[in-house]
Amino acid sequence: MIFETKGESNKPAVLFFHAMGVVGSSSERVAECLKDDYFCIMPTSTVYCAGQRYVSKSDEIRQIEEFLARNGVERIALVVASSIGADLAVAFLSKTEIPVGSVFFDGGQFARIGKFTRRIMTPFMYFAIKSLYKKDGKNLGKVMWCDDEEIRKYFVVAGKNLTYGNMRRQLADSLEDKPLPLLPKELQTHAYFEFGSVEDHFKYRVGVMQAYPYAHYPIFEGYNHMQYQIRNPEGFAEMLRTVAEKNEMPELPFLREE
Repeated sequence: MIFETKGESNKPAVLFFHAMGVVGSSSERVAECLKDDYFCIMPTSTVYCAGQRYVSKSDEIRQIEEFLARNGVERIALVVASSIGADLAVAFLSKTEIPVGSVFFDGGQFARIGKFTRRIMTPFMYFAIKSLYKKDGKNLGKVMWCDDEEIRKYFVVAGKNLTYGNMRRQLADSLEDKPLPLLPKELQTHAYFEFGSVEDHFKYRVGVMQAYPYAHYPIFEGYNHMQYQIRNPEGFAEMLRTVAEKNEMPELPFLREE
């Protein structure tokens, strides 16, 4: 993995888990808004690190915990996970002994997919991400719902570094057709699983609610996948601050809670 940070290491830690097809610095615009009060940690999955070999989710967790130990982080104020980053985040949360204050999932990819289907997905995902690099991100709108200039560069860097072997190994142990990892009740009461009402990942919401019945499930009405984070990083950062400091969602005009 590669780790990028913003803020001072003696401040409360915020740990980001990035989406598929981008690198950890895709959270830098959000982290920039939090760095005065928080130590923002943005790992890039080994999948998108040049010259590195992805081994497993357990190895990714090991690397994160070693980085935290080296930097004296004994508690995490907030974990933020986007899209497929949620898959690694829940594995981390279920295994780590490091205390975690709150968790926010932005459009979490919580699909439970069979091994054979994941094998079929691998070449399609690989060529889609590689094409973003080869075309300098100009076909982003065909791969995602958006074509925002601000996030295009993160897709391009990830596509440049991606190898087929790393993509294959990641999908071999991600989004598995197994029950979601157990999370303590106390952590669930400080966990927010947000979905945009028009995003494709909204269909996973019911399954997540059954797995984590004590958590919070805000809906961003009319929003697509990670749209608030991408289009308004300042607003997203202030929302995260409220979650971390008050364990509640701020008043947002598009917020619907059920």
